[in-house]
Amino acid sequence: MVKIPVGILGATGMVGQRFVTLLKNHPWFTVACVAASAKSAGKYYKEAVENRWVMKEKIPDEIARLSVCAVENDMNRIAKQVSFVFSALDMEKETIKVIENNFASRDIPVISNNSAHRWTEDVPMIIPEINANHLSIISAQQKHHGWKKGFIVVKPNCSIQSYVPLLTPLMQFQPKKIAVTTLQAVSGAGKTLASWPEMQENVIPYIGGEEEKSEKEPMKIWGKVENGTIKIAKEQEISATCIRVPVNDGHMASVFVSFAKKPTREQILAAWKSFDPLKNLDLPSAPHPFITVFEEDNRPQTHLDRDLGNGMGISVGRLREDKIFDYKFIGLSHNTIRGAAGGAVLTAELLKAKGFIK
Repeated sequence: MVKIPVGILGATGMVGQRFVTLLKNHPWFTVACVAASAKSAGKYYKEAVENRWVMKEKIPDEIARLSVCAVENDMNRIAKQVSFVFSALDMEKETIKVIENNFASRDIPVISNNSAHRWTEDVPMIIPEINANHLSIISAQQKHHGWKKGFIVVKPNCSIQSYVPLLTPLMQFQPKKIAVTTLQAVSGAGKTLASWPEMQENVIPYIGGEEEKSEKEPMKIWGKVENGTIKIAKEQEISATCIRVPVNDGHMASVFVSFAKKPTREQILAAWKSFDPLKNLDLPSAPHPFITVFEEDNRPQTHLDRDLGNGMGISVGRLREDKIFDYKFIGLSHNTIRGAAGGAVLTAELLKAKGFIK
């Protein structure tokens, strides 16, 4: 099989580095181009990330030797080398929008990890297991912009990956009111415990912008496609508190939920265990099972369970009835794999399987 050449925009940052490690030996895709800011342009990738490489894995040799392109100045050069790009840019939102639009206008699909286009009306925000049908608005997006082959698809914020996949299988019971507290790793801020000594023995009860994203983004994901746009869901209400905790990777969520049709505990467990919508598509990064259910009182644990399914699995435990809400439970996901680069890679695999990327 001839692999599809891809580019990584923002390849020197933490999420860009994660893309590099996840795409090593990928059966469908090969990294043909890495791009970053002008100050890194012209350097070998290994030089550009010297003293900045934070992944446990070594830099793949074939990528270490790539010459870094400038994201803004080398667009035509990048477009000639790749079939699509992953965007891990860390810039002002309006600048990111312009860059991603410019690549799409050059017939290069963009799978973005950024928030810049998450609320653009005709841009789908995808968790592949949940709303793959939203890809149907790509044709309307292309028509609107006059793009032939290019388009933009985004993935949602990392904070919601530990509870939206757990609430989705329960939609048959009509969840109404949801309260969630997320305990988020420092890598969500692009840092490590070693580089952020203030986080040692510390908890910060505020993450700028995170609570609004946590409350609003699920409504777009649960929305319905109508006339080339997504009608935002209004049946659920979410109240979120987002807290930074001193762990390197892994976002945990404490979730409380009330239903219009209260299910039994057994019905909830059965819904979680049977929810695996991608099982027949043979996508390389899709975890099976998608959701791992723990019966032990002390699971899931960040250190033990964030890497389930190579970091792409969602885990859940401590399901119990609540005195105020109907039920409460704990969810966990890996924030830089499932919640960031890995989620984007899985979305690209879905796009290929559905014929949007060739």
